[in-house]
Amino acid sequence: MSHRIRTACAALAALLVVLAAPAAVRAQGAPIDYAALRDETVKALQEYLRINTTNPPGNELATAKWLQAFLQKEGIEAEILDTAELGPGRANLYARLKGDGSKRAVALVNHMDVVPADPATWQQPPFSGALVDGDVWGRGALDMKGIGIVQLMTMVAIKRAGIPLTRDLVFIANADEESDGSGAIVFVAKHKDKLADVEFLLTEGEGTLVENGKVKMFAIGVGEKRPYWMTLTVHGVPSHGSVPTPYNPVPRLAQAVVRAAQWQTPVHLLPAVDNYFKALATLYTGQQRAWLMNASAALKDPKGRAFILSDPYRNAILRNTVVPTVLKGSNKTNIIPGEASAELDIRLLPDQDTAAFHRDLDRVIGDTSVHSAVFAEVTPNYSAGINTDMVRAVEKVVGQLLPGVPVATPLAAGATDRPTYAQVGIQAYGLEPWLVEITDEMSEVHGNNERLSVKNIGFGLKLMIGVIEAVQ
Repeated sequence: MSHRIRTACAALAALLVVLAAPAAVRAQGAPIDYAALRDETVKALQEYLRINTTNPPGNELATAKWLQAFLQKEGIEAEILDTAELGPGRANLYARLKGDGSKRAVALVNHMDVVPADPATWQQPPFSGALVDGDVWGRGALDMKGIGIVQLMTMVAIKRAGIPLTRDLVFIANADEESDGSGAIVFVAKHKDKLADVEFLLTEGEGTLVENGKVKMFAIGVGEKRPYWMTLTVHGVPSHGSVPTPYNPVPRLAQAVVRAAQWQTPVHLLPAVDNYFKALATLYTGQQRAWLMNASAALKDPKGRAFILSDPYRNAILRNTVVPTVLKGSNKTNIIPGEASAELDIRLLPDQDTAAFHRDLDRVIGDTSVHSAVFAEVTPNYSAGINTDMVRAVEKVVGQLLPGVPVATPLAAGATDRPTYAQVGIQAYGLEPWLVEITDEMSEVHGNNERLSVKNIGFGLKLMIGVIEAVQ
């Protein structure tokens, strides 16, 4: 046999081996066509937004079935779970893409429910998934069906491309985050076996700072303040308003509310917040930059302290906050009520002792006739590490996609499902995979005209896939 024939036979044999191999193996190392993936993700998001999962009642089972069918077409098995525990029309969903198991898994977690939307106040119907002028419109586009679809397509793209994984990639879609958090609570309670090997978790978090088209700071959320909601109640004697008595509970309640609202709680600088201030300092010059670079010293200086606390968000992540929100008394102007009460939206820093705070609040109010009580479940303490492989992976990919943009580790003033997952030993992070103007984020999340641009969907895919590759 001639050398030319032998060479041709060898090439044919190699080709037959490749064609016989599984698609994932054949595709391994092939670059991802991000433009095509972006367009496919846009269509998937449109379909996803058309499923109305307004909570209440949620209707997440319909969404879970849609996700399950989508994944099954890609050869990824997905389980619908917890339908009995969560109630009619509700469910959680779980899927896993296997790696070689040499490192612990990464979980991509999202919630399927959305807050209500009034069609009369929207420019496009909130459950239309309309694509208008480069934006996909719909309730949940930002919070958080858009993130969920980017996570979904990240798993799909990695499988299609045959990208080698040292960590299993887990996908979890939860019910009921917008109300009671029952989806995550039930999932963690019932399925610890599915989470036992998970080291890192990515879900919704703090938005990246974008102003007038300029990306000023990228965020990976590492902690949350804890809601500690309380009532203040004063009892009195009901009577006619035309004859004042000393037994009217309203004035005593009013005095207690003012004392609570005016309480200047101690300032406490957490390491993650200090790190956030250092990233924020790059946006300032002169003395203000110096104060943010050394917040510990600045908070001891009257001028530095005044500057740092002048911003409401900076103030909120440096101390426990107490905000009166609901007042109840008589239902008629001419009746002195037998009882008056107020609700306080209290947010505690992650490392605070709730019992000690309660005692301090009672001391500040200074009136034994005012009864204070916690009226909602207190979320667990939660704070993730700021020096981990996941944080470094995010810093690496952001450095590639957004050169020169600092990565910050803010503390969330609001609440997510992260504390629930953190209780089983998972390092849970908030990562929003796009660059949305801060004014749009503030007005559209839980507001009107929520939408996500096609451009941001493309960016989100590059970021999320890049992070998963970088953390291997």
